[in-house]
Parts: sequence; structure tokens; C-alpha cells
Amino acid sequence: MERNTPKKAVHFGAGNIGRGFVACFLHESGYEVIFAEVNDATVSKLNTHKSYKVIEVGAEGTTEKTITNYRAINSRSNEAALVEEIATADVVTCSVGPNILKFLAPVIAKGLAARSTDLTPAAVIACENAIGATDTLAEFIKSPENTNPALLEDYDKRATFANSAIDRIVPAQDPDAGLDVKLEKFYEWVVEKTPFKEWAVPDIKGIKWVDNLQPFIERKLYTVNTGHATAAYYGYTRRKSTVYDALQDKDIRDEVKNALKETADLITEKHGIDEEEQKQYVDKIVRRISNPHLEDAVERVGRAPLRKLSRKERFIGPAAELAENGKDCSALLDAAEMAFRFQNVEGDDESFELAKIMEEKKPEEVVQEVCGLQPNEKLYPQVVDIVKRVQADSNEE
Repeated sequence: MERNTPKKAVHFGAGNIGRGFVACFLHESGYEVIFAEVNDATVSKLNTHKSYKVIEVGAEGTTEKTITNYRAINSRSNEAALVEEIATADVVTCSVGPNILKFLAPVIAKGLAARSTDLTPAAVIACENAIGATDTLAEFIKSPENTNPALLEDYDKRATFANSAIDRIVPAQDPDAGLDVKLEKFYEWVVEKTPFKEWAVPDIKGIKWVDNLQPFIERKLYTVNTGHATAAYYGYTRRKSTVYDALQDKDIRDEVKNALKETADLITEKHGIDEEEQKQYVDKIVRRISNPHLEDAVERVGRAPLRKLSRKERFIGPAAELAENGKDCSALLDAAEMAFRFQNVEGDDESFELAKIMEEKKPEEVVQEVCGLQPNEKLYPQVVDIVKRVQADSNEE
């Protein structure tokens, strides 16, 4: 049964991606957006200011969009109000970071439990830089700690969970930008449509609905994120201030292209993507991350090295598959080494944690704990050698 009320979306995370990307498309598709956010100052700003601007920049010029029709709720201090909103929402989205998903699950579970099964199920879509993020969120929501197992028998009447891949570069914002968000013109938001078997997909402009999401997720993660992070880590090691500065250095630019050649070899063979199409995609990505209008500090792009060195992420994920197939992954490993060297960077807790792990643990322990690689994997000894080298250099300093 459809509701005869305006379309409503609850979005967790009122950061730059939330305000500038996801909420922008929801707004343009006619949804009232309720931001669920833990930062008091952000909640207050959103409720005080009835509009903000999304500024899209590119080589061809700048365009502005004005976002209205939103509210904000502090999800930590006003859970009851948020549960009520989820219980009647058409769409629930999030952009909070993959490690935060488990903290969203309890309140989403309460909202879905309070939902009438006569309503069209809420579409739950996690908009994160991670493979299968919505599946991960769904597992947390459906766990016995958060949902009564008796409800699971007809849970498909309460929610439809669909994985997505998002692609848009959002740099650090000007300190005085307020709620306004500056980002690149290019975007891609791909969502799997197969979970919506009995229902029409949500009417959200800008989404590309596909039957098989895996090629899109891996192509994006192993091209955009691999390239961006490679430039940042080499740039940091070589004392460049921004990703743009780093990519003006021919040696760093070559390192990025070499890493993306390796991931292209994996993507084209694994997913049957045309080689020339992937080459054009790679060239476009290098141009995008070189955009002088989107200058971004290497420290900001490189933050969270532990996550970026993990098993399913941008370096180890593709390198492990290439190694198992007997293919070259040396450029990816060189980039991973630069990530291991991203230690004790002010403002990034994970870089301090990485330094502590590297100082206290044996190379084999580091590789298993940080990268999730096991001794029987072909990539394992190569990464152990990298860790030994980085540890040895640290000991000499």
C-alpha cells in the first residue's frame, strides 16, 4: 500500500557526501530529507538554515543547486523521534563510513520493527566506499541483538536492502563554507535492482539501476579509490601538499598509471569489460583526480590507512587476486608500501594506530592483522617483505 503523503527519506550522516551528493539527489527527486546526525552543531545549523548550496565544479565551469525541504534529528539524543521517521520513510540511506554501520543498526532496526507491513517496504541503501556495505548493514540490523527473530519471517515486507556503488570526489571544504558543499560535476550512483522483485525501484533521479553490481563496485573501488590513494600516499612520502601537486610529478603520475594498469588487467578479464572501454575509464579517472578545482590535501585523502590496507580494499583486494592468477601486481604492492609508511599523521588516528602495530608486532602478524592475508595466499610473503622493509627503515630513523 502506498502512502498518500509526500515522499520521505531518512539519511544518516550530514557530512559533505550526505549533504552534497545523496541528499541533493533525494531532494531533486521530490523527497523530504531527514538527516540523522550525531553532531549537535550540524543538527542545529541544518534546522536553523532552511537551505544550502551544492556547488559543482569542473573544467567547463561551475553550477549551483539550492537544497531545501530537509530537517535534522540528533540520532544519539532523540532516538524516539528518529524511530518514528524511519517507521514511515520510503528510503533510508547512509554515508557515515563502513566502520560506523554497526552503530546505525539498532535505531534502524527499531524503526523497521515499528513499521506497518501494509506499507511499501523501505528501501535501505548504504552509500559507502565498501563492497557489499548494505549487506553488512542488513546483517547488523537483523542480528538477534537488534531484531526479534520472529520478525524476520516477513521482513521483506518491512525493508528491501540494496547494495550500491557511489563515485564522486568531494574535497576538503573551505573553513567558512557553512552547510554549502563543493564537489566535482562527475558522479555515478549505481544500485542493484534485483532485491526489488515485488516492488518498483524507488524513484530517485541519478541512480543507475543494474542487475549485477559487482563489476561497477570493483571497477570504481579498484580504479578511482586505488588511483586517488596511490597519488596521496606517494605524494605524502615525497612531501607534496595536495593530490593535484602530486600528480604534476611525472614519477608519481607514472606510479598511479602503473597501479591502474594492473587493476585494469584484473577488471577486464574478471568482468568481461572491454579493454579500450576500461582504458578510457582509467584516463578519465586520472583527469578527475588531477582536477585543479578540487585540490585536496594528501593527508586527508590518505587518512584511515588501516582500512585502506585491509583485505577487500583498494590495494590488497586486487593484488591478491592478481597474485593468485600469476599476474603482475608489483605497482599495487609499491603503492601499499607507501600506505604502510603513512604513520603518525596529525589528525588521523588510524595512522598512529598503524605506527603502533608496526612497532610492536612481527611482520607476519602485521600482514595477517592489517591486511587479512593468510600464509597460504601467494601475496602473503610479498607483503611480509614490504612490512620488514618499512620496519627496518623506521628502526634506522
